[in-house]
Amino acid sequence: MKILLVSEDIPATKLGGLGKHVVTLGNALLGEGHEVVLMGRARPDYADCAEEVGFQGRFIVGFSDPFRGWKERELGFFNPWKRSFFARRIAEGIERHAGDFDVVHYHGHHPMVALFVAATTRFVQTRHDQGSECITHVRFKNGEMCTERSPVACAGCIHADPGLVRRGFSAWAVSRYRSQTEAAFARHPVVFVSEFLRRNYHAALPTARLGNTHVVHNFVDERLLGSAGPLIRGDSPIVIHVAGRLDASKGITAFLERLVPELPAGWRVNVFGDGPDRDVIASRIAGADVVLQGHRLYAETIAATRDADVVVVPSVCEESCGTVIMEALRLGKPCFALARGGTPELARYGAEGQLRLFNSLAELVAALLAGAESFVASVGGESADVRARLPQLLAIYQNRPEVVG
Repeated sequence: MKILLVSEDIPATKLGGLGKHVVTLGNALLGEGHEVVLMGRARPDYADCAEEVGFQGRFIVGFSDPFRGWKERELGFFNPWKRSFFARRIAEGIERHAGDFDVVHYHGHHPMVALFVAATTRFVQTRHDQGSECITHVRFKNGEMCTERSPVACAGCIHADPGLVRRGFSAWAVSRYRSQTEAAFARHPVVFVSEFLRRNYHAALPTARLGNTHVVHNFVDERLLGSAGPLIRGDSPIVIHVAGRLDASKGITAFLERLVPELPAGWRVNVFGDGPDRDVIASRIAGADVVLQGHRLYAETIAATRDADVVVVPSVCEESCGTVIMEALRLGKPCFALARGGTPELARYGAEGQLRLFNSLAELVAALLAGAESFVASVGGESADVRARLPQLLAIYQNRPEVVG
């Protein structure tokens, strides 16, 4: 097949989880003999990011960037036209090239792109976050998970005290966003990366039909993971591996603040990632026992995962389908996380008891400190390899009715 993969997250000097997912899929499809082209934004320059991106095929520019402006924060309300404007620009870029491909597969943050792609274009999109119904994509507000469904309540995510006019505009923006998304999903097939995401979307839009939707979990390239093998610790310190964006929703700062005062002598925490909390961690927490590694190439981060005793994913938001968790499980590492979002669905990719779930960071830290004797490699469970997902994705591309999800 001739496949056009599209994402506004590519190129990037620091590739995030969504971008890595697209590149993993694209390289696997290339390896199976398909013709794959990657489309993304104009800036930053792809040539400057090629090593970070790691795509083995051809890249083309589809639309300009950045998709910013409109001064929503300054005005204090969500603009009803902003997101559909950006979605239309992406769709226009797609339509300029769609005729050269058998299918277009979009991975991004504007679910209504499908509304502006011709009905005759074979188009599929994958939803990686809660942006199908949440205008901020994360359902995370004031340091906590957000369970609000009303568009009126969403006004508080853009202004602390919105007032009648701002609340009205924001509610209109959210309602318009959701109605356009529902129409877009009815127009072209949708893949959710967890049943949790599909369930949350339907809870917010109970009239939406789900017959055009599928669930295909995230995946990894298990050939790149390598094998951890049995851990032979001896007198070496226990190493905790943490990787993710350093912001409030990922919970890394909150986890370290709880853990470090009780960290046993000889234990070490390696923190991989970058983000707005980096300076706080660097100034208040990092030291000999907590090493802030920053953003690294994927191969370096995976090598550190292989060498660790235990992986912790302390996200306090509802993770859709945590790739770090899947990497840990497929490497046989005990993985500690919160029982939120799509995370419980991932236990199937590890041995029994390998994914350890908790209701709070306090419970997680207490169990982590008490569980050193159980930090042993244990490989088991289903494969999470990208090649195991290709038959289902290819069937969705070809609109074969036997595919269910």
